[in-house]
Amino acid sequence: PTEWESLCDGCARCCLHKFADEETGQVHYTDVACVLLNRDSCRCTDYSRRHERVPACLKLSADTPGSFRWLPDTCAYRLIAEDKPLFDWHPLVSGDPDTVRLAGISVRDNSVSETYIHPDDIELRRARWITCSKSGKSD
Repeated sequence: PTEWESLCDGCARCCLHKFADEETGQVHYTDVACVLLNRDSCRCTDYSRRHERVPACLKLSADTPGSFRWLPDTCAYRLIAEDKPLFDWHPLVSGDPDTVRLAGISVRDNSVSETYIHPDDIELRRARWITCSKSGKSD
């Protein structure tokens, strides 16, 4: 993987459906995973074509830090953009990709595929265990 992609800890939180509060702009995560997410491996099953198949899939680039506001507070892309350190459980710090799961950051056991959820019910399934603040350079 490229240096940019190596920042990804593999938590797959960015693959959960999210929405912004119309009044406050606050981003809220749900526990509903994208249909392309393999919830066991926390990896996209069609990574190279994900934007074609799921137009709402986040497009992250160092050139577009405004998109980072949609990322959870634990995301390395967001942390780096906000000049904050990576968490101890991040694989680049721990040397072990399983520390993401062990720290309870992964969506592996905390999500359901959108295949099983009616679209009208997605926003009702807020994942309060994921925070996404409005502060920092990501706004």
